[in-house]
Amino acid sequence: MPDERLSLIFTCCHPALATDAQVALTLRAVAGLTTTEIARAFLVPETTMGQRLVRAKRKIRDAGVPFRVPPEHLLPERLDAVLAVLYLVFNEGYVGTSAGRLVRGDLCEEAIRLAKLLAVLMPDEPEALSLLALMLFHDSRRFARIAVDGSLILLEDQDRGLWNRDRIAEGDRVLRRAHGMGTYRLQAEIAAVHAHAERPDETDWSRIVELYDQLVALSPSPVVELNRAAAVAMAAGPSEGLSLIDRIEGLDDYYLLHAARADLLRRGGRNEEAAASYRRALALATNPVERAFFERRLSEVG
Repeated sequence: MPDERLSLIFTCCHPALATDAQVALTLRAVAGLTTTEIARAFLVPETTMGQRLVRAKRKIRDAGVPFRVPPEHLLPERLDAVLAVLYLVFNEGYVGTSAGRLVRGDLCEEAIRLAKLLAVLMPDEPEALSLLALMLFHDSRRFARIAVDGSLILLEDQDRGLWNRDRIAEGDRVLRRAHGMGTYRLQAEIAAVHAHAERPDETDWSRIVELYDQLVALSPSPVVELNRAAAVAMAAGPSEGLSLIDRIEGLDDYYLLHAARADLLRRGGRNEEAAASYRRALALATNPVERAFFERRLSEVG
């Protein structure tokens, strides 16, 4: 194993635990994320996540689970959990839960570093390559997402001249090496469409909707459905996206659902309804940069 932290991640992702428990415990014990941050990643209350972590630790203790670096032939059975850990570490870096800034570059860089090591360790695993490509595409926009005053800049308003073209080119090279069509591959393909649009109006939203259709079929979840609805809104209009969002179940406490709904209502001129959704997003959001953005939008729609 070429890196101590990567070896610890594989060690903690022990198959004696359910995958979600493996991922949560590894995020806490190795990646150093707080229970609050992990709960946000899993879209559950902090108390629920705290109880899950306690149960996972108790199971390890009671069953006498041996923690040792697995031999090479056992790495594949732990790969899904390891990929989930790296994905969620990167996400916490890309949009922090409660840090005083939107982006934690240290977490983004560490997740990419570990993903690169994993791609070297398991070069024939397409999802490992796809996750690395996904991170590279997203990270290429990191410095364009924050204004000089620290405020959030949405994708459509970013200065694309600030995007890191070397990262995009690296993402392209990595993605070409990945075969098959897994969940990370589809997400990387979506990120690549964004990365190669020179202007917002050149974004191929129809292609993005097609990719989300495949992602929903392969790995259905309310969050994927929300992202698909946002893409449909860009391809076919706000009303089409709203009708899809209003049919999504299980995300009433997810601030990004209310933020997406508010934005589509605003675009459709339904300011009073948009204001209500912005208030709901504001009540649920924890990152101060995102909260400030919702407050500005709320003042605009009155």
